Amino acid sequence: MVVNTTTGKGVFGQPNGKFSAYVSSGDQIVLSIKGYPKFKYIIIPDSNCQFLIHETIERLPQELDEVVIRPLKTLNQIKEERAELAMRDTRIVSGISAFESPITALYQAFSKKEKNKRWIAEQEYKDDQIRIVKELLALYVAYDIIELNENDFDSFISFLNVNEYFLKTASEMELVLFVKDKYEHFQMLR
Repeated sequence: MVVNTTTGKGVFGQPNGKFSAYVSSGDQIVLSIKGYPKFKYIIIPDSNCQFLIHETIERLPQELDEVVIRPLKTLNQIKEERAELAMRDTRIVSGISAFESPITALYQAFSKKEKNKRWIAEQEYKDDQIRIVKELLALYVAYDIIELNENDFDSFISFLNVNEYFLKTASEMELVLFVKDKYEHFQMLR
């Protein structure tokens, strides 16, 4: 766009970069092109009452965000992760050990710190489950088993409500059939 900042009027140039405009001597012109720096100049007419300028404007350097490309995990890798899925052990004194160390048992039962440890372990376990299911979904999308946008993974995982025992022990075929069936219901409800 070619803007006469003195008068506040503007015109669009041609696709090849050429333009013409009626201006007065001393007007300030600004060329504004997306992705290029603004180019300013003041009109000083020649003897033919024209102001001709040929200028090359360099494109602004573009800074792009870093992109990390990770390969999809194989079914065997995901199967191993499913089998190893376990909640981190937070040591709890119980049973006969509670009689041997009653103060420790009471501390673990009522201490906020110990409750927080157990809560954090549970959250980490849930996060691991979600991560594994997301990896499975990404693989199923890549294999055209389901057509799900990555932005919908979280809502679909909530809809799946997959049992942790089933996630750990199900065969690949059982998982595929389960996810495909739930996906069809998910699509019908949308």
